[in-house]
Amino acid sequence: MKRYGKWTALSVMVIVGCFMLAFPVTAQASVSPFHFGFKKSINGQLPSINEEGFKEVLEKNGAVFLGDTSRKVIYLTFDNGYENGFTARILDTLKEKQVPAAFFVTGHYIKDQPELLKRMQAEGHIVGNHSWSHPDMTTISDSKIKEELDKVKTQASLVTEQQDMIYLRPPRGIFSERTLAVTKGLGYTNVFWSIAYKDWDVNAQKGSQFAYDSVMKQLHPGAIMLLHSISKDNTEALGRIIDGARSQGYEFLSLDQLNNKKPDSNTPGIE
Repeated sequence: MKRYGKWTALSVMVIVGCFMLAFPVTAQASVSPFHFGFKKSINGQLPSINEEGFKEVLEKNGAVFLGDTSRKVIYLTFDNGYENGFTARILDTLKEKQVPAAFFVTGHYIKDQPELLKRMQAEGHIVGNHSWSHPDMTTISDSKIKEELDKVKTQASLVTEQQDMIYLRPPRGIFSERTLAVTKGLGYTNVFWSIAYKDWDVNAQKGSQFAYDSVMKQLHPGAIMLLHSISKDNTEALGRIIDGARSQGYEFLSLDQLNNKKPDSNTPGIE
């Protein structure tokens, strides 16, 4: 038998076999990170999420990225990592247009903007979890994930009257089968999106018309729309986006309606 120093080919094969038994391919795949991305919608067609390799993992763990694709409905969501001076104007527009939204907040936002947090809740919007420190959750332990999410939930409840928090947007759109399973076990619905564009770079804003066009060309039935509240372009275009979508027959619904927690209406939860 061929020898490799002190090791025979047989002993090498035994070691490799034991390693594969201890760390099977499926187990390794379950912790591999995914970056949520897809080909955008064109002409009202669905984006390519249904064709992506991670779709099965999302559905298995109850994550959402689309609503009812047989209906012209839109679920509006915002990511609020920090305040850039625009959220009050966004809330003004939502109140004027009677549109519900979900705001996914970080620990920094809770500490820095308690009054805006109170206003979101008071005006009928959902406050969701975006983690305390915005980490890549695929790189931290199960216990650390729980700590990140529990802290947001607890601190937000001390500021607002919202005692429950069931919606989570994974920071950076990075996830794995493990992180989805852990957060589902903590009672969260992971909320991804089917409409988005590069709006988070505050140094590369291109004007409200660009924001309007970027969103409107992606409209499709059952869309979950992601916008970042730090964008000046989004803030200025939001009213036109809402009016433009409605002119095409779309209605704006709450995530609670996607989750079948409230009866349908055109203006759920808005006061």
